[in-house]
Amino acid sequence: MATVMSTQPIAPQSAQPVNVKSSRHFLSGLGSGVATAALLQPLDLLKTRVQQSGRTSIYEAWTHLRQSGHPVKSLWRGTLPSTLRTGFGSAIYFTTLNSIRQHMAKLQAGGNAAQSRSASTALPTLSPTANLISGAAARTFAGFVLMPLTVIKVRFESSMYSYPSLVAAARDILRVEGARGFFAGFGATAIRDAPYAGTYVLFYELVKTRLGHWVASSDSKGLMGTSVASTINFSSAIVAGAGCSVVSNPFDAVKTRIQLQPNKYKNIWQAWYKMISEEGFRSLWNGLGIRMGRKALSSALAWTVYEELIRRYGRS
Repeated sequence: MATVMSTQPIAPQSAQPVNVKSSRHFLSGLGSGVATAALLQPLDLLKTRVQQSGRTSIYEAWTHLRQSGHPVKSLWRGTLPSTLRTGFGSAIYFTTLNSIRQHMAKLQAGGNAAQSRSASTALPTLSPTANLISGAAARTFAGFVLMPLTVIKVRFESSMYSYPSLVAAARDILRVEGARGFFAGFGATAIRDAPYAGTYVLFYELVKTRLGHWVASSDSKGLMGTSVASTINFSSAIVAGAGCSVVSNPFDAVKTRIQLQPNKYKNIWQAWYKMISEEGFRSLWNGLGIRMGRKALSSALAWTVYEELIRRYGRS
C-alpha cells in the first residue's frame, strides 16, 4: 500500500517535527550527489569542452571525442573527481542548508521549529526571503570547501590537460601555481552559485507548494501518494534548475576560463572583459544549452532522491 500524507496546510502549533539527524542529511546528500554526478558526467564534460574556447560547438566537441578511439570512455573522463566533488559537495550543502533552515524555522516560529508535512516535503517551511538566504549561504560555504576538487574536476574534463591521476593533478597545480591555484575561480564560482542556489531554493519551494496545492485541490480525499510527491519534487526541481541556469551561465563560463587558464584570465572582471572584447557577448553564453539540461536533470535527481531519503528517515 502506498504511503500517504495529508496535503492540507497544518498550523505551526500543530505541526509534527520530523527529527532527522544531521548525519542522515549528510548521507542523503552524499548519495544523491554521487548518483547524479555519475549519470550526468557526459553533459558536464561536453559543457567544459564548449566553454574552454569560444570557437568550440557541441558538435565539434562530440566529434573530437568520437575521434579519440574510445568515445564512451572519453565521455566519462573526470568521473572520479566529479563524483567526489559533487557527492561531498551535495552532502555538505544539504547538511548546511538543513542547519540554516532549522535555525531560521525556529526564529520564524518564535522558538518552535515547526516542520510542515504539507504538500510533498518533510522539510521546514520558510518564507521566500529565508529560502533565498539559506540557499545562497549554504552553497557558498560548500563551494569554498570543495573548491580544490572543483578545479581538478574542470581540468580533467578539459582537453587542455592530461593528468594521469588526481594525485598527479594536485601535485602539478601546487608546483606551478601554489596553494592559490586550488582556489582559482572561486570569486566567479561564489558570484555564480550564491544567487543561483538562493534563487533555486526560492523557486523550487514556490513551484513545489503551488503544485502540491493543485494536487490537493484536485483530489477529493486530500491524500498524496509517495510517487505523486516524488513527481512534484522532480518537476519543481527541473523548472527551478533550468530557469536559474540562464541567469548564472555568464559566471559559469568565466569561472571555467579562469580555472583552465589562470595565467591568461587573472580575475573575474579581467576575464569578463577579455572574453567580450575578443569573442563577443556570445562567449558568456557558451554551453548554456548543455548546462540548462544538465542542471535541470541534476537538480531534479539530487533533490528528489534527497527529499525521499529524508522522508523515509523521518518515518523510521
